Amino acid sequence: MRDEKNLNEIRAVIARHKLWDLIFVVIGVFVLMIAVLTFMALFSHMLIDGMPRLSWDFFSSFPSRRAGSAGILSAWVGTTLVMVVTAIAAVPMGIGAGIYLEEYASKNLITEIIEINVTNLAGVPSIIYGLLALSLFVHQLGFGQSILSAGLALALLILPVVIVATREAIRSIPVAIREGAYALGATKWQTVSDHLLPYSAAGILTGVIIGLARAIGETAPIITIGALTFIAFLPPSPIKSEFPFLSLEWLMAPFTVMPIQMFNWVSRPEEEFQANAAAAGLVLVVMTLTMNALAIYLRYRMRKNIKW
Repeated sequence: MRDEKNLNEIRAVIARHKLWDLIFVVIGVFVLMIAVLTFMALFSHMLIDGMPRLSWDFFSSFPSRRAGSAGILSAWVGTTLVMVVTAIAAVPMGIGAGIYLEEYASKNLITEIIEINVTNLAGVPSIIYGLLALSLFVHQLGFGQSILSAGLALALLILPVVIVATREAIRSIPVAIREGAYALGATKWQTVSDHLLPYSAAGILTGVIIGLARAIGETAPIITIGALTFIAFLPPSPIKSEFPFLSLEWLMAPFTVMPIQMFNWVSRPEEEFQANAAAAGLVLVVMTLTMNALAIYLRYRMRKNIKW
C-alpha cells in the first residue's frame, strides 16, 4: 500500500512538472511570435514605403535638399569604411584578449577584476563609449572627427562582446582535446593554435558578427564624436594607381553613416524624405541580415570540416 502511494505521488509530481513544461512552452512560443510578428510588421511597413525608392540612382547619389534626387552614396560608403576600421581594430584584439584570459592568465584577484569589468562593459550604454572616444581619440590623440575615430569608438563598443564570445567558445571545447594534445608533447601555443582555435572558430565568428551587427546600427557614439549629418563628397580612395597602391588618407576624412542619414531624413516633415529614410533603413537591415547569414554559412562550413 505504501509503495503504491509513493508511486502515485511520484506520478503526480511528474504530471505537475510536465504541466509546467507545457505552460512554459506555450508562453515561450507566444512571446517569440510577438517578437517575430513585430519585426515582420515593421519590416513590411519599411518595405512598402522604401521599396519604390530603391534604384541605382539612390545608391549612387549624394544627399540632397530635394527628396526625389537624394541618395545614400556617402552614407553607405562611410558605413563600410567605418566598419572596416572597427573590424580591424576590435577582432584581433578581442580574440587575443579572450585567448589570454582563458588560457594564459593566472587565476588571481587582478584577473578576476579584469573579467568582471569586461563582462560589465558589455552592458555599458553606447553613449559612454562615444564620450570616451570624444575625449581620447578626437581631442587627446588628435584624430579629429574622422573615420578613424568612429571606427575606434565602435571597436571599443564591441570589444567586450568579442572577448566574452571568444572565452565562451574556447571554454566549450572538451578538456580531453587539451589533455590529448599535451599527452602528445604539444606546447601551450600549439594546443591553442592547432586545436582550440580551429574547434572554437565557429563560436568566435558568431560573436564577432553579433558585435559588428550591433556596431553597424549604433548612432550615439558616432554623433558624439561629431559625424556629419549632411555630406556631399566621398573620402579619398583607399586604392591608388601609383606605388604603394594603398592610401591611408581616408582614415582622417569626415564622414557620415547610414543611421545618421536616416535620422536626418526622419526629422524632416516631407513624406518624400520619410520614404527615403525607409529605403535607407531597408538597406541597413539587409546589410545586417547579410552579415548574419554569412556568419551562419561560415559557421556551418567550419563545423562540417571539423573532425572530432
